[in-house]
Amino acid sequence: MPLRFGTDVSTAETQYGTVLLDQRTGDYWELNPTGALVVRTLMDDGDEAAAVTALVSRFAIDRERAQQDVTALVRDLRNAGLVS
Repeated sequence: MPLRFGTDVSTAETQYGTVLLDQRTGDYWELNPTGALVVRTLMDDGDEAAAVTALVSRFAIDRERAQQDVTALVRDLRNAGLVS
């Protein structure tokens, strides 16, 4: 399922990954390159399986660990109210 940020969430690419800003609260999150790749894949109409494949292809990580990381990141973004 594609990920969509709320209208009050701004993103900015940095040399270290991606920064997310919740303009409602002023809270921000910095995603490392792996987190940024997951978010980019999901925002580009990919699903969690595509994000796992992207992580495995780009970084030295096994599929099980990649699945755990993708699931945790999506859960955290949802719990923070940043995505739908």
